[in-house]
Amino acid sequence: MGSGKTTIGRLLARRLNKRFVDSDHAIEARTGATIPWIFEIEGEESFRRREADMIRELTGQRGIVLATGGGAVLDAASRAHLAERGTVIYLRAGIGSILQRTSHDKNRPLLQTADPRKKLEQLLAQREPLYREIADLVIDTGRPNVQSMVQTILDQLDALDTARSRRARAASMNQTAHINLNVDLGERSYPIAIGPGVLDDGAALLRHVGGAKAALVTNTTVAPLYLDKIAAPLRAAGREVVEIVLPDGEEYKHWGSLMAIFDALLASKCDRKTTLIALGGGVIGDLTGFAAASYMRGVPFVQVPTTLLAQVDSSVGGKTGINHPLGKNMIGAFYQPRAVLADTGTLGTLPARELSAGLAEVIKHGAILDAEFFDWIEANIARLVGRDQAALSHAIARSCEIKADVVRKDEREGGLRAVLNFGHTFGHAIEAGMGYGAWLHGEAVGCGMVMAADLSRRLGFIDAAAFERVRALVAAAGLPTVAPDLGVERWIELMEVDKKNEGGAIKFILVKPLGSPSIMSVPHELLLATLDACVQR
Repeated sequence: MGSGKTTIGRLLARRLNKRFVDSDHAIEARTGATIPWIFEIEGEESFRRREADMIRELTGQRGIVLATGGGAVLDAASRAHLAERGTVIYLRAGIGSILQRTSHDKNRPLLQTADPRKKLEQLLAQREPLYREIADLVIDTGRPNVQSMVQTILDQLDALDTARSRRARAASMNQTAHINLNVDLGERSYPIAIGPGVLDDGAALLRHVGGAKAALVTNTTVAPLYLDKIAAPLRAAGREVVEIVLPDGEEYKHWGSLMAIFDALLASKCDRKTTLIALGGGVIGDLTGFAAASYMRGVPFVQVPTTLLAQVDSSVGGKTGINHPLGKNMIGAFYQPRAVLADTGTLGTLPARELSAGLAEVIKHGAILDAEFFDWIEANIARLVGRDQAALSHAIARSCEIKADVVRKDEREGGLRAVLNFGHTFGHAIEAGMGYGAWLHGEAVGCGMVMAADLSRRLGFIDAAAFERVRALVAAAGLPTVAPDLGVERWIELMEVDKKNEGGAIKFILVKPLGSPSIMSVPHELLLATLDACVQR
């Protein structure tokens, strides 16, 4: 009682577009009597029977936000109905707050005593364990800003829905049905289809390819494996397919490859209705997306990622671009695809080194934003390395969910999205310093995460055990954990060329703690200590 259920419930119902119902008010409307009168004439036991009947009836309805009486949990059947039929939110308030809010309220029969504080203490001791038994969320109502509390509830409801979806998917790990997600960006929202055999359904691709022509961009490694498979249903549907096959490798993610795409599009007289299709890994996806963003000032494109790294990260979110000799991904655009079709069957032809590179981005998502997912990766790393289809589908789906949620909140990396660069400040320096292609992107990121975790440990954000968990998981994924010796000055020079940096200060994504990110500059001496500890000598 006095925790704010009615006030918060009404606001919450309005935000959720649902109907608000107070069980006490519903009882009064049905009986024509007030709650104090029912207590006085019939007694508390009779009231509790009426209350249990009302709870049973109301929990059978849909589309409502229900505020129950504080004592509704005393009935076992009511507790079961509440727990099984809805999401239970316990609004927790301190004794002092409740007394302040109810001191002049004569409609609370249980507080009409000589010592209301003692009565409240007795009620709380009796009810608190029952509240916690059935509560999905616990919200402290000590803050004066009611709108802020409602927003907290909405945020936690979103997180709860995601967690329930994740658990349901994990519970069916032995099933390999397709998983469908959505990147929510208003009019630019798009679907993600994940699972084995996604590309066997030619209609799935055709739904997202308009116009008379489609330009299929791939590389020399992927083309012999999947180009005909993708092109056949397009041609069968009457589309003209322009095939653009580029050299394979990070070292070809440059201006020359971008010009090769433009040359082919112009030579084939591709118009603004031509759809570009990126068939390959992250390099092809980034190049094709940048070409689509630029050609005729923007044409549609579809991502068909064939590597794990592309399926869990680069194909989602609309980051496109090319490398420059002085920095990775420094030239590009934010441009969202029409759809992402991730066929996990393509991972069967992926070299082991490329698979491990993709696992780096999977680990990254757990380390920065989902400690429970990080635990799951630890428990299932052998299945992932062994290419278990169900495990891979779950890992890809959860990674895409995490990234899609971040992109929804910060599409153009104005703040939050930068956390997705955990391990990348060190990793990009490795790639540029060694020469693009010497280390795979995921290998550099994996090693970079170990270095970022070491820096987090030195700052006191995580303990030695958490650091070792990160290092051990990166190693178990088949990724390097010791960085190359580029020389301290070269390391610093390379890290200073980073999109996150501000005012010349190097910004790092750190974990504080594991599963929660922090973006910050660090003391120079601690950075030097991390380089000294993590670099090969």
